[in-house]
Amino acid sequence: MPARDLALLTEAAREAGRIALRYWRNSPQVWDKGGEHGPVTEADLAVNDMLKARLTAARPEYGWLSEETPDSADRLAVDTVFIVDPIDGTRAFVAGEETWAHSLAVAHKGRVTTGVVYLPALDRIYTASETAPPLKDGQPIAASAREELAGANILTTKPNLAPEKWPGGVPDITRNFRASLAYRLCLAAEGRFDGMLTLRDTWEWDIAAGGLIAERAGAVVTDRKGRALRFNTPGAMAEGVLALPPRLHAEALARLTG
Repeated sequence: MPARDLALLTEAAREAGRIALRYWRNSPQVWDKGGEHGPVTEADLAVNDMLKARLTAARPEYGWLSEETPDSADRLAVDTVFIVDPIDGTRAFVAGEETWAHSLAVAHKGRVTTGVVYLPALDRIYTASETAPPLKDGQPIAASAREELAGANILTTKPNLAPEKWPGGVPDITRNFRASLAYRLCLAAEGRFDGMLTLRDTWEWDIAAGGLIAERAGAVVTDRKGRALRFNTPGAMAEGVLALPPRLHAEALARLTG
């Protein structure tokens, strides 16, 4: 099934890109979802509608979890679910930047089995499944082999490096940033950066696809406490994400726990 799901998600992601690009840099309508949920645009909703219709028609037995669909406990009653972020990095999309992404995944019994992250403005696609290697535009990728955290190039936000979050000492890293969490995970997967981390609670749809791609590329991917990520949970959230080469992951975890 992962091979069939990978083809389905890849085709759906490219169709999502064609829809989103019609709105990008074309003054789309934008609404604020309130709280810390950020903005949503008419492009997010159009992409979500297409993906839900296309994917659930192809796999009616799968559940559905998406940032732009009201959640339902129905998904908890099935073994396999789609986990989708129609546009990850909506603020970048609104600003006319290029680094927003569609994040599409399938999870079975709590583990992601298939993931696709597509950046339409760059026409760049990352794919992986539990039976297929991690690829960027069809070419194999691998995570960084770096063995020391000091001096590493890490994708993260400044608040994640606050001293109170690192009882064992804030690591001496070079900090970088991209708006899309899914893209950050893919950049870690291809070794362009030495890894990524976020210590904030994180929605499953932001990390499902990219987390699998990074893991298949050789990164260790866990929550901020070092636990394996689980998906299709009742709250649909993870306690942060670390995606780092094995030795960097071990060092970061030691510093986080003191």
